[in-house]
Amino acid sequence: MARSLDGLVLAPVADQAPGQVGVRTRFAYHERDGVIWADYAGGDVVRGHLLGTREGDRLDFRYVQLKRDGTTSAGHCVSTVVDLPDGRVRLDESWEWESQPGSGTSVVEQLPERTAGAVGAGDTAGKDKADGMDRADGVEHVTEHDG
Repeated sequence: MARSLDGLVLAPVADQAPGQVGVRTRFAYHERDGVIWADYAGGDVVRGHLLGTREGDRLDFRYVQLKRDGTTSAGHCVSTVVDLPDGRVRLDESWEWESQPGSGTSVVEQLPERTAGAVGAGDTAGKDKADGMDRADGVEHVTEHDG
């Protein structure tokens, strides 16, 4: 089984369609006793949350997000956790919207430690440099994920 996701920051390796997550999205993962959850934001996504379970190297979760245009969307994702040769983690994802038509695949990878500081230990009362929005959650959001 691949290592725990707890405390890891991951980001998509490629952009999805407009209004969805992309390379500027950051996911701050947590894991405890087979339960996984993450908060995410960036790009066209103002704020998103995912919650689900982990069994071995398989994640099964639902996600919900608020986009910059004020709309919300939700979906379901099944991911495989893969240990990369350099010690980082990758998630190979298959997702499907439940609130709108559409499905696909995506890949998110753990950010190298030197860049992971952009999410998690950020400015607790800061503003997102890209959109000027107040962030009260203690996470400096760099700026997008489809599940």
